[in-house]
Amino acid sequence: MAPALRDLQLTSISARSDELEEVGLLESLSDEEEEEERRRRRTRRIEVRVTGMTCSACTGSVEAAVAGVRGVVNASVSLLQSKASVVFDPDSAKEEDIKEAIEDAGFEAEILSDSSSARPRSLSSLVGQFRIGGMTCAACVNSVEGILTKLPGVKRAVVALATSLGEVEYDPLVTSKEDIVNAIEDAGFDASFLQSSEEDKTFLSLTGLSSESDLELLQGILRNMEGVRQFEVDNTLSEVEVLFDPVATGLRYIVDAIESGSSRRFKANVRNPYTRTSSNDAIEASKMFLLFRSSLILSVPVFLIRLVFPRISYINYFLVQHFGPFMISELLKWVLVSVVQFVIGKRFYLAAYRALRNGSTNMDVLVALGTSASYFYSVCALLYGAVTGFWSPTYFETSAMLITFVLFGKYLEVVAKGKTSDAIKKLVELVPATALLLVKDAEGRHIMEREIDALLIQPGDILKVLPGTKVPSDGMVVWGTSYIDESMVTGESAPIPKEVSSSVIGGTMNLHGALHIQSTKVGANTVLSQIISLVETAQMSKAPIQKFADYVASIFVPTVVFLSLLTFLGWFLCGTFGAYPSTWLSDNGNCFVFSLMFSISVVVIACPCALGLATPTAVMVATGVGASHGVLIKGGDALERAQNVQYVIFDKTGTLTQGKAAVTTAKVFSGMDLGDFITLVASAEASSEHPLGRAIIDYAYHYHCFGKVQDSKKQKKEEMLAALLIEASDFSALPGRGVQCSVNGRSVLVGNRSLLTENGVEIPSEAENFVVELEMNAKTGILVSYDGTFTGVLGVADPLKREAAVVVEGLKKMGVKPVMVTGDNWRTAQAVAKEVGIEDVRAEVMPAGKADVIRSLQKDGSIVAMVGDGINDSPALAAADVGMAIGAGTDIAIEAADYVLMRNNLEDVITAIDLSRKTFARIRWNYVFAMGYNVIAIPVAAGVLFPFTGLKMPPWLAGACMAFSSVSVVCSSLLLRRYRKPRLTTILEITIE
Repeated sequence: MAPALRDLQLTSISARSDELEEVGLLESLSDEEEEEERRRRRTRRIEVRVTGMTCSACTGSVEAAVAGVRGVVNASVSLLQSKASVVFDPDSAKEEDIKEAIEDAGFEAEILSDSSSARPRSLSSLVGQFRIGGMTCAACVNSVEGILTKLPGVKRAVVALATSLGEVEYDPLVTSKEDIVNAIEDAGFDASFLQSSEEDKTFLSLTGLSSESDLELLQGILRNMEGVRQFEVDNTLSEVEVLFDPVATGLRYIVDAIESGSSRRFKANVRNPYTRTSSNDAIEASKMFLLFRSSLILSVPVFLIRLVFPRISYINYFLVQHFGPFMISELLKWVLVSVVQFVIGKRFYLAAYRALRNGSTNMDVLVALGTSASYFYSVCALLYGAVTGFWSPTYFETSAMLITFVLFGKYLEVVAKGKTSDAIKKLVELVPATALLLVKDAEGRHIMEREIDALLIQPGDILKVLPGTKVPSDGMVVWGTSYIDESMVTGESAPIPKEVSSSVIGGTMNLHGALHIQSTKVGANTVLSQIISLVETAQMSKAPIQKFADYVASIFVPTVVFLSLLTFLGWFLCGTFGAYPSTWLSDNGNCFVFSLMFSISVVVIACPCALGLATPTAVMVATGVGASHGVLIKGGDALERAQNVQYVIFDKTGTLTQGKAAVTTAKVFSGMDLGDFITLVASAEASSEHPLGRAIIDYAYHYHCFGKVQDSKKQKKEEMLAALLIEASDFSALPGRGVQCSVNGRSVLVGNRSLLTENGVEIPSEAENFVVELEMNAKTGILVSYDGTFTGVLGVADPLKREAAVVVEGLKKMGVKPVMVTGDNWRTAQAVAKEVGIEDVRAEVMPAGKADVIRSLQKDGSIVAMVGDGINDSPALAAADVGMAIGAGTDIAIEAADYVLMRNNLEDVITAIDLSRKTFARIRWNYVFAMGYNVIAIPVAAGVLFPFTGLKMPPWLAGACMAFSSVSVVCSSLLLRRYRKPRLTTILEITIE
């Protein structure tokens, strides 16, 4: 029975002494108690200011008075803060009742606030990750998913065979993680909970927890901690699960409180779920190897007794002696094989029973059938000989060797499958184990350095990063300069310079100078954690082609069993009616045994595992390989669609161009001073997030401040701009057109022609000619009006990326047609397109219109990919069959995309398409092999070649073939780890595959 999770509110104080005896204990709840538990989850928490308390006796009086109010489930009083924290059931008690109880005890009370945020969250759903052991094929996956989706409260369940992981979205108020684990185990598989989507929940492993008094001490520490919502202690595993309020406390404070509160008797460490996953892989491989080794040790003597020892006279003399009615050789084989069959092979029986009980079939059913047929026939033959004196040959070695080979194959498969997750393991290893925390005194001065576990870093911490060490967390540089190698995360090979205010990524390498960084994101919010999460999610997803394997798996085992029975009946009936010569039979002329061996071979040579592993292992390796090259793939369906891409649509600004727009020209067409004109435009753009707006502000800064002496420590760029710019009001950004605002109470428009003309501003012909000249040179003309009068033009150039033309040509070589869709004007768009080699151009397209362009290309069934980098691109990224957010893009763009290209390099578009094509070429080969193996192997095992060659496949050899077939598929997928992305020098050599 899973331990019950107690609310912290239940463990602080109770009105009855008999309830205190149950506080914090791990126990099973009855149905009534579970209902009470759920009722208490709906409680409220308030804070009350209590005045007049002078000592601990006063706090005890207040606590007793509050606890006496009907409906109060928790009360804690702080003498120093003069506050009481009260948790109560609003259906049974009111705030006024609590206030009156305190006043009746002789103190003054004032209700301060409702601190409901400190109580456990009522979440509509959680996403939990579970490790599932014992799955062997697609049928197992279907069985587990089917059982989970039938659980009340479960909204979604996805199970990945290659990773042995399941992701379940469920309502925690309807079902619990223990219910999910129990359901999986009832289905015949091993299951354990790994982690959930609750960001404020952590698991701590403890040392020093050895007695009941230690347990009570730990519970007391957690119970009295501000901000701890719930906790659950598992004394057997020395682990504690803590749910806390991240606003009120932090993970490091919890660990420090446990260690200091126990006078260092307890040592608490944060459990890293990824490390635990890796260790589970090693444990699974070790367990499988132990089973294989045990089976081998017992099977080798059986093999020797059957085939070798009869040829050694003095050993054979001993073996043919009788012990009772049985020969010693047969008795030894019976004993040894019985251990293999029912002790070592017990896992096959249990898994087969549970699968059949749940209405499904899998490889375990086939192994159990094949080995049982061989074993029980041999037992019957042995007993029959003991009774009648007519001895038939036994086939104990078939059962033992079959189990041995299957276990060996499963061991190799586990090891090989473990290698498919190497990419995630390498990403996890990027995070340093420890960090140097700079400790401050009360005045904010750094007084010492403290080495802490990197998992205990909290937002706002100041961390010291020495040269040659890894950055422990995402953050911002607050002191120092250096170069950082980010290639292990983003794939960008060149070191990136860092200075004050520069952002850094956790897991990257500091190359030169020492840095002080302020942590901004920790835990699951860091870039590296999000990459790992994205890769894991992708590896759990199913490619549409997997449906084929799922369908085959659903009918595979029944079909094989039917073919096995057909094989037996065919050979047996033909033998009974003399359709083949008796010389084909064994020494005793028994056609039953002759037919049975063919039938067993058919059962054990069939391999549903190879089909089930064909897609997920390849997708798993490909997503890992993509991540190592800075290409994050969100799932197998995205991989499958990308291989068939026919159009790639590029946005212009920030995608084909560098996104580093710079003002090259400024011309005034009114009587305004040029400096005033530049200040006016920069003031209007100060609130804009558009790259052109930032370029205009930079231009204004350099125009007005270039050559001026400044103290960089005292007079920052922002301060100088603040002094330079005029405050704008009524700012409004108009996507695809520009901005409008008011400066000095007068209307200002900054944007394209349409923005000015629709607002009634007349553009002089001289200005129009100037803008046309800019556009013919691939520059963008920014038109400005002030108080309804045309004022001037800014010319902005955004240089093309150096690889843009080569990538466009490479796509053409791959049979993909490039298209440019931009909101810019036609002349600028055509000039840029001509420079990169794109013939199909769509200009002056609004953000929503980009999605319409994509839909028009999709009408004939074409697969369209969209490459973009910003918020304006998100509708098009979502509409495209394959959305690619380049340069990490914005959060919205990443959410809408199927591929996230970490580097701001168009070569990765080629990599994404090329990797998907090679991955699905490998998947197709895996299916050809898996299907071809079964199509060829099953008839061979059934004996179709025996009449012509005289060769037949014994069951133990059939089992060996089956074991190695699934290993071969996994190894085939592992070949994708040798993938090398095309370089600029080779892109043009790519041809349509």
